[in-house]
Amino acid sequence: MADFQKNLIDQIQKKSNVKADDIYKVANSVKSANFQDEATVRGLVKQLAAMAGKPLSQEKEDKIVKAIIGNNMPADMNTLSKLFKN
Repeated sequence: MADFQKNLIDQIQKKSNVKADDIYKVANSVKSANFQDEATVRGLVKQLAAMAGKPLSQEKEDKIVKAIIGNNMPADMNTLSKLFKN
């Protein structure tokens, strides 16, 4: 595994308390997912929030789904974490 991937997984684990195995399972399940399909994206967002044990308001869910479907996801971790916190 590349250092970047390991560091990313480590960061996710620390911030979300989600196990690396669970992260890999989700990643493998979405390899061929259609990220332009709202139902698919919405289901994934809900699944990830549940795994992390984080509440997800409808407003925040809508914002995340819209960003993913519109290909407006931030490229850096700081901006990405702000999207999930707001």
